[in-house]
Amino acid sequence: MTAALWTPSEKRIGDANLSRFMRFVAERFAAEVPDYPALYEYSINHPDRFWTALWEFCGIRGHGDLAPAFENFEAMPGCRFFPRVEINFAQNLLRFRDERLAIVARGEDGSTVELSYADLAEQVRRVRAGLRAAGVVAGDRVAGFVPNRPEAVIAMLATASLGAIWSSCSPDFGINGVLDRFGQIEPKVLFTADGYFYGGKRFDCLEKVAGILSQLPSVERVVVFSYAGTDRALSSVAHAVSWEEFAPSTQELLSFEPGAFDRPLYILYSSGTTGVPKCIVHGQGGTLIQHLKELVLHTDLRREDRIFYYTTCGWMMWNWLVSSLAVGATMVLYDGSPFHPGPGALFDMVEELGISVFGTSAKWIAAADKFGVKPAQTHQLGKLRAILSTGSPLAPESYDYVYRDIKADVLLASISGGTDIVSCFALGNPVLPVYRGELQCRGLGMKVEILDDDGKSLRGEAGELACTRPFPSMPVGFWKDEDGSKYHAAYFDKIANVWCHGDLALLTEHDGIVILGRSDATLNPGGVRIGTAEIYRQVEKLPEVMESICVAQDWDSDVRVVLFVRMREGHALDDAMQARIRKVIRDNTTPRHVPAKILAVPDIPRTISGKIVELAVRNVIHGKPVKNTDALANPQALDYFRDREELSQA
Repeated sequence: MTAALWTPSEKRIGDANLSRFMRFVAERFAAEVPDYPALYEYSINHPDRFWTALWEFCGIRGHGDLAPAFENFEAMPGCRFFPRVEINFAQNLLRFRDERLAIVARGEDGSTVELSYADLAEQVRRVRAGLRAAGVVAGDRVAGFVPNRPEAVIAMLATASLGAIWSSCSPDFGINGVLDRFGQIEPKVLFTADGYFYGGKRFDCLEKVAGILSQLPSVERVVVFSYAGTDRALSSVAHAVSWEEFAPSTQELLSFEPGAFDRPLYILYSSGTTGVPKCIVHGQGGTLIQHLKELVLHTDLRREDRIFYYTTCGWMMWNWLVSSLAVGATMVLYDGSPFHPGPGALFDMVEELGISVFGTSAKWIAAADKFGVKPAQTHQLGKLRAILSTGSPLAPESYDYVYRDIKADVLLASISGGTDIVSCFALGNPVLPVYRGELQCRGLGMKVEILDDDGKSLRGEAGELACTRPFPSMPVGFWKDEDGSKYHAAYFDKIANVWCHGDLALLTEHDGIVILGRSDATLNPGGVRIGTAEIYRQVEKLPEVMESICVAQDWDSDVRVVLFVRMREGHALDDAMQARIRKVIRDNTTPRHVPAKILAVPDIPRTISGKIVELAVRNVIHGKPVKNTDALANPQALDYFRDREELSQA
């Protein structure tokens, strides 16, 4: 059996929230749950007891009867959790009102803003009064075109306190990208900043906002907070008021509108690279209980922690991070480039602010390795005890990098789920070992299986990542999908009554998960299924290669594998380099994984949240249109793949 890269100490296991929860379940339900495998089996075999125990353990605030924990459990979709309970999401995130820091916000320019829990509640009280005065009621939509600043959190909590629905995207979206999202949901109020910073540059938001408003007639009020100090007058934006004017001092009390467990809370969006984004509606209770499970049990978060995730307000990890307020921890926000003013910038912040839980993307970890960042030698990271990674599969070499060059005694938790469930199917675990290249475990209460095309459960073989029982954070539905047909088609058409997530994965001997790539981007040369992540793991071992993207090209009544690489500065893709790439792939996978073509590109297209877009590249090389380039951070990069003469040759 493969040796673990990291194993928690007996003390760490004994002190973990997860161990306390096992003891709680054992006492509450007289259950035999001595270890994680036993608890996991209990959670999927007795979901009513598990979710009720989690509610009680985490102290969720609500009114009504916890029994039954769900109704119509055999229906997927169709199951409803805690149907006799009413809660308010914001009330649960604002349960603390003391002087402990709730938010520490760092800007790219080094500026820092701090808010205590008491300060946060006061700011939410004022903005809530402003929203009420603007006529916002339960069910209305409030949107944020916002950088990752405290005002975004405050506006979301004020919205949720009223039972209204929050939706946000980051200010680097283009006008059409914003309209593709907000145009579908028709918000009544729009929050924005005057500008933002990225890569040492200042960008204006208000010019974009003016363009957005010209095609978004539903907006009755625009609330602008000052951040980047641009000089543009508010009078240039219709319906605009300053943050201070919108949320003046008032005597109105902070109260919370209760509502059903599945009352809509958030609208999130699919990437939208193949068409108009899907508007995914998430309920307040499912979001809350799932996030608390993941933060308290799987991440081992406590009040004394400082938790950070590098994200924008357009990625679901922002929504996930904000839920840490319900634990009473200090949430660290950062807005700007993660490599400004240098590649070690985020580690400077980890050291200075004493961050204990640090989250980022797999691509950022790989890039830090390529840049030669070695914080184990340059930084004091004594308080750091967990590193979280998501966005794409974390390469085995990145596991090596973390334990060699960042910190040897740290929980490295690669997590995987998505916007679709605003949470995770597989993630970290403070009481289990970490094995190279593996996500540690399936999430509690999530009956995750790997299925073949006939729906048969697999172990040690690649298949479709699926969830075969309902879970609380399944979407309420898609916006304006009245009969649920689009929602059903997205996840349940492949296998009846089973959530098929669209990831190619396998279940390991350790009961961990390996994500092999998106199943809709699976390569099938000669009819053999190959996950793109299997190829990336080998190619990106090479120090000369910064990153890569792999697609299938239709060729000679079959498909062939085409690999595009972005080389490090000073290195070229010559014949010798191509030979090295082919050799490392062949030696570590199979001959079928070896690309038929390897081509150099100066840039690789990615979504605004940083994910490479294999399907868009595949469309381009086949001469098909990419329907929604506004969803891309760098749409011009698609030109490097278009009309490549090499792809017309054998």
